[in-house]
Amino acid sequence: MSQGSNFVDYVKICCRSGKGGAGSAHLHRDKHTSMGGPDGGDGGRGGHVIVKGNAQLWTLLHLKFRKHVIAGEGDAGGSSHSSGKTGRDEILEVPLGTICKDAETDEVLFEITTDGETRILTSGGRGGQGNAHFKSATNQTPRFAQPGEPGLEKWNILELKLLADVGLVGFPNAGKSTLLSVLSAAKPEIADYAFTTLVPNLGIVSYRDNRSFVMADIPGIIEGASQGKGLGIRFLRHIERNSVLLFMVPADTNRSIKEEYDILLNELEQYNPELMHKPRVLAVTKGDLLDDELQAEMKAQVPTDIPSVFISSVAQKGITELKDMVWQAINK
Repeated sequence: MSQGSNFVDYVKICCRSGKGGAGSAHLHRDKHTSMGGPDGGDGGRGGHVIVKGNAQLWTLLHLKFRKHVIAGEGDAGGSSHSSGKTGRDEILEVPLGTICKDAETDEVLFEITTDGETRILTSGGRGGQGNAHFKSATNQTPRFAQPGEPGLEKWNILELKLLADVGLVGFPNAGKSTLLSVLSAAKPEIADYAFTTLVPNLGIVSYRDNRSFVMADIPGIIEGASQGKGLGIRFLRHIERNSVLLFMVPADTNRSIKEEYDILLNELEQYNPELMHKPRVLAVTKGDLLDDELQAEMKAQVPTDIPSVFISSVAQKGITELKDMVWQAINK
């Protein structure tokens, strides 16, 4: 098995924050004072459920089997104005690029993009105020205090969008995994049938002068992916996060290169028109199948409004030019 079985990019989790502790209604007593004033302390706040970014994580696998996350309750206030202890916070560590949503309304609450960033997913209940707060000119010895606020219970969705510099866009079997395996140390599953890649693979591509960029092999789009066909929508969301889109069209396609490219472009536009503003590069793959004459003929069909290159991952042809083009597009 490849890393496929361990790549989890969606979890639904029930988060319950802690109840706040009750305030104390204690009246001061000691050997000199039989009827003292109010000295009840405040209750502690309930524990929050907190989400924290961790750059070392790549998937949400560690949360897949945690259906319920329950934070601790706050302690009640004590005498002598002593406050109750704060409830235990529950911290969920997530990879960068994780989006947190409300499961009922599907509203996006926030997104975690930096290492160590913390956001409260479910707030703990406030602790109740002790009776010392309620003393007044007319009521010198209040014998009541506030109860603590209840905690909240909510279903939330955590969704991961990969952060990569370059996303590979193409139909199944366009040679995306092969290119990634040649360019980087990633070891994607490669075979000659559609949908070999069922999870996004990430690879770090080294470039001149010790520079590098991150490339994501996103599973093949099929026509109709934007309507949710095939593995469509689930993977299109990963493309949103890439700064450059590298379109890949195989030289042995049944359609013309321009037709295939237009279909891919249309799928992206249907899904999210904003993707059309991203820089694009076109690679015609499997160039080892073409002789010079055929290649010249195919060059005439290539769209002119996009930088393009003929490559062969197997024969290592055109790879350096491709890296140069991609690097320029990233740094535009």
